Amino acid sequence: MTDWDFYRGKRIFLTGHTGFKGSWMSRLLLELGAEVTGYALEPPTEPSMFRLCGLEKEMNSITGDIRDLESLTKAVKETKPELLVHMAAQPLVRESYRNPVYTFDVNVMGTVHVLECVRTNESIRSFLNVTTDKVYENREWEWGYRENERLNGYDPYSNSKSCSELVTASYRNSFFGAERERSIPVTTARAGNVIGGGDFAADRIVPDCFRAAAAGQKIQVRNPNSIRPYQHVLEPVAAYLMILQKQYENPGLAGSYNVGPEEKDCWNTGRLAEEFCNDYRLYTGKDLQWESVQKDGPHEADYLKLDCSRLKQTFGWRPCWDVGEALKKTVEWYACYQSGGDVNACTVRQITEFLNVWKQQEAK
Repeated sequence: MTDWDFYRGKRIFLTGHTGFKGSWMSRLLLELGAEVTGYALEPPTEPSMFRLCGLEKEMNSITGDIRDLESLTKAVKETKPELLVHMAAQPLVRESYRNPVYTFDVNVMGTVHVLECVRTNESIRSFLNVTTDKVYENREWEWGYRENERLNGYDPYSNSKSCSELVTASYRNSFFGAERERSIPVTTARAGNVIGGGDFAADRIVPDCFRAAAAGQKIQVRNPNSIRPYQHVLEPVAAYLMILQKQYENPGLAGSYNVGPEEKDCWNTGRLAEEFCNDYRLYTGKDLQWESVQKDGPHEADYLKLDCSRLKQTFGWRPCWDVGEALKKTVEWYACYQSGGDVNACTVRQITEFLNVWKQQEAK
C-alpha cells in the first residue's frame, strides 16, 4: 500500500516546479502536507498553471537555473531536503531542433549538477530523475519498450534525455552504491505523453486544441496517425512519489521504471483531437472541429509505446484513469479556466478524486 501520509512534514526539493508537470507535482505535495522547496526558472509560459494556482505563496519557490551549479548547491545546502525530484528540463522536441545547444546544456549538464548536489548533501535520502519515453532508440515497434532496451533518442531533446539517463546510471554506479560514498537509492522514471489542465506550451496537441477552441478556429493536427502513450499528468506524478517513498524504505527497489497507460489507451493523435472536440462540446456547448495539416517539419516518431510490467510487478501499480477519463478531466480544467472559474479549486478537486481511485484500487 502507498503511504501518502509519508510525505507529511517531509522536506522535498523539486527542480522544474514552475512548469506544467512541476506545478501538478507541487500542488499534490502541498496537499499531502510536504514542506516543498522548488528551484526553477520563471514559468515557461504566460499564462502558467504555477501562477494561476498561486503556488508561489504556499511553497519555498527559488528562481534559479540548474546550469548554475553554485546557485543550485547553495539552495540545496540551505534547505536540507530529505527527498529530491529532478524535473527541470527543456522538454519540447521541436524547440530542441531550434536550440540544440541549450537543450543539451540544460538536460545533460543540468542533471550532472543536480546529481552533484545529491552526492554532496548528507540530508538527501532518496532521489528520482524524471526523463521520458523518448529515451529509447525508436524502431517503430508495435510492442512497448522495456527498461533494458537500448537508449538512443533520435532528436536533440530525446537524445539529451537518453544522456541524462546515462549520467544518472554513472553516478549511481560510481557514488551511490552500497560500497560507495553514499548508499542512497537513485531512480529514473520514463513517462509517456502527459495531458492535463494547465499546459500552455507550444507544439503540444492538447494546448493546441485549447488555443484553437479559444480562438474559434479548427484544431490543426500535424501527425494524426502518430500513436502515443497518453496519460493524465497525475498518473506519472503520483507514481514518482510512490517510487520515491518505497525506495526510501527499501533502497533495493531503485533502478529505472516506465510509467505509461494500458495498451488500449495508446491513441493516435487524430482520435485524441476528435475526443477533445466531443468533450469540449459537452462542457461548453460550443462546436469544435479538427483538420489534418501536413507541414514540413522535423522528424517525429510515428509509433511509440511503453511496457510498464516492471512497475506493475514491483509495486502492484496500475493506472487510475483511462485516456478517455483523463481527457475529460483535462477539458474540465480548461473549461473552468476559460469561464473564469477557480482553477486551483478544480486542480485540488481532481487530485482528491484521483487519490480516491488510487486508494480504492490498492484496497482490492
